Amino acid sequence: MSGDKRVHTSVPDTETAIDRNLPEFPAAKPIDEDNYFRLHKPPPYLSQISRDVAEFINYHHLQKRKIVLVTSGGTTVPLENNTVRFIDNFSAGTRGATSAEYFLENGYAVVFLHREFSLLPYSRHYSHTTNCFLDYMTESEDGKVEVNAEFQKEMIVVLRKYRHVQNNNLLLLVPFTTVHQYLFTLKLIAQELSVIGSDALFYLAAAVSDFFLPSSRVPEHKIQSQESGGKLVVDLEPVPKFLSRLVDSWAPISMIVSFKLETDSSILIKKSKGALERYNHQLVIGNLLQTRKHEVVFVTKDSERWVRLSQDQVDAGIDIESLIIPEVIELHKSSIEEKKKMGL
Repeated sequence: MSGDKRVHTSVPDTETAIDRNLPEFPAAKPIDEDNYFRLHKPPPYLSQISRDVAEFINYHHLQKRKIVLVTSGGTTVPLENNTVRFIDNFSAGTRGATSAEYFLENGYAVVFLHREFSLLPYSRHYSHTTNCFLDYMTESEDGKVEVNAEFQKEMIVVLRKYRHVQNNNLLLLVPFTTVHQYLFTLKLIAQELSVIGSDALFYLAAAVSDFFLPSSRVPEHKIQSQESGGKLVVDLEPVPKFLSRLVDSWAPISMIVSFKLETDSSILIKKSKGALERYNHQLVIGNLLQTRKHEVVFVTKDSERWVRLSQDQVDAGIDIESLIIPEVIELHKSSIEEKKKMGL
């Protein structure tokens, strides 16, 4: 299929959006943190990540460059240790990967904590698209593979940006798959970033699982359908809301931006304000599943303001992140100045 006739299966049916007026889980307390990290094993590769992150932070701190942690993609909840089945969500990491590019273009170094195999900065333009990567290639008369002339102008721009980032060590890729891996790694990176204080920015765009299966109840091998009588009943526990620990303990001086995704426009602002009150951080960016690529709302303790693409910008293929990130950076600058006045 080609042109406007192409089928897009990822577009939600707005007529069947669910009303989510359920109360939020309470913020995690220190004892919740202690219990969670005591009862679950850290990923075996965590020490390697610790070294890589520390080196990256030290390198850019010496150059007085601000650093942003961008989280991206969705976490999984394995139902077996030797995982065959798991619970997942729809996130492909589009918001995080796109935002990371605009942070990089605005002078930040980026630690990109992402779901493994989700979208990455720069390569996102040519992966997970409706075109096969081979559609961008052509064969020359002498039998060599070349970029199709139709795409060369756009591709050279992306390639130059990517090379600049690579040559200047501006991007550190840190993967996760499960919710446990994400939380252990988030805590580690937050504690490493604490050395640069208010120059650190947290941009939490990952879709983190609300529920998990405790390690004590995870079977070792694949669940057999015959043994369960053809039914699978899973008793999940709520994931502790560690954003409160990030704000209060792991990164108390840094600016923290979280996202609130809803499907019901009538509760989006209420939910966003509720998150600010509950976790006491600086900014919630609210967005609706149906319109998240075209508009978001910035919710702070004192204000709420919509950021929208015009129809001309939508038609031109402008990323809404090109509007979001400069505004976040201005708020980060204000936060840094405020912390300096407070002697932090």
